[in-house]
Amino acid sequence: MVMIHSIKFMLPVLFCLSFLKGTAQDNYEIQVYGAATVKKGSTMFELHSNYTKIGSTETKNGVNATNHIFHETIEITHGFTDNFEIGIYMFNALGSDGRTAYVGSHIRPRIAAPEKWKLPFGLSLATEVGYQKLHYSEDDWSLEIRPIIDKTINKWYVAFNPTIDKSLHGLNKRQGYTFSPNVKASYAISKIIAPGIEYYGSLGPINKFLPYNQQNEQLFLTLDVDFSADWELNLGYGFGLTDATDKSIIKMILGRRINWNHRKKK
Repeated sequence: MVMIHSIKFMLPVLFCLSFLKGTAQDNYEIQVYGAATVKKGSTMFELHSNYTKIGSTETKNGVNATNHIFHETIEITHGFTDNFEIGIYMFNALGSDGRTAYVGSHIRPRIAAPEKWKLPFGLSLATEVGYQKLHYSEDDWSLEIRPIIDKTINKWYVAFNPTIDKSLHGLNKRQGYTFSPNVKASYAISKIIAPGIEYYGSLGPINKFLPYNQQNEQLFLTLDVDFSADWELNLGYGFGLTDATDKSIIKMILGRRINWNHRKKK
């Protein structure tokens, strides 16, 4: 029964994604955002882990090869109001040939549309800025503007992040703004388990898209497991769709939510 539901879910989503062409977000944080922010007085602790099983094998533009490397990112997000949060990321790499290092950090404020607006969908806006070492990225300082739209329809959940990226310093500083759409669709086969698909890509500069083979595109088969209101788990296997993309990646996101106000009352 689980397999039948999964196949019925994947066919229409794959059909829709076949029309999308998309550089994906860095492989330190492979996630499509939902619109909801962390509740006021709560903190979400997340560990983003992924392993590139088949990636690049040579240094290019000063950036280390990605083949057989682990990325471990610690994300801490705190809710300051009912619709405003700030997240902090700490990127780390684990690999042979001197590729193990602390890579950098980003900060991400995010604001969501208040409930009193009564929108028919979830809506929020995140802005992320930070630093990464040049051996791990072509650009050391970068900016990301991420609108977030999502919707739950019965057992279906869909999220769209039409992200815009900008290099502030580095190889691509003069390139301008780039368009990096992320899409997620999942189907809840139970209250706990929801298989899905996630897409990560980039069309290149807004004023002049890159040729298709120079774009980065990743498609992930995922499984969301909500085994507790305070915990979340996302598992996925991804594969690259173009020559410019890492061919095989395994990822996991494990999150723990703590409500400090509730603990104080106890």
